[in-house]
Amino acid sequence: QVQLVESGGGLVQPGGSLRLSCAASGFTFSSYGMGWYRQAPGKERELVASISILGGTTNYADSVKGRFTISRDNAKNTVYLQMNSLKPEDTAVYYCNTRVPRPGYWGQGTQVTVSS
Repeated sequence: QVQLVESGGGLVQPGGSLRLSCAASGFTFSSYGMGWYRQAPGKERELVASISILGGTTNYADSVKGRFTISRDNAKNTVYLQMNSLKPEDTAVYYCNTRVPRPGYWGQGTQVTVSS
């Protein structure tokens, strides 16, 4: 049974930082590129960052480039998203999934709220 469990979200002031984690189980994590996605109220889910199988290649949406960093630990079956200089427009539910998202893999996500 595939499980992706996101954690680390919360309420943070503009300019603050958060580190999200996504623990994977039920599939061969080290064989897949991974991605962090987010969905803000009233908007479609979007890919914000992705990472290759061994972590050597990363890509970011323009809106987060220079502020977010994606990384992974294949020994722990975990992918991370370090988010710095957070803005109110980063407020969303954040999810992880494979780089080409699999419908049955979506977890509950973790809420990130950026507000003063």
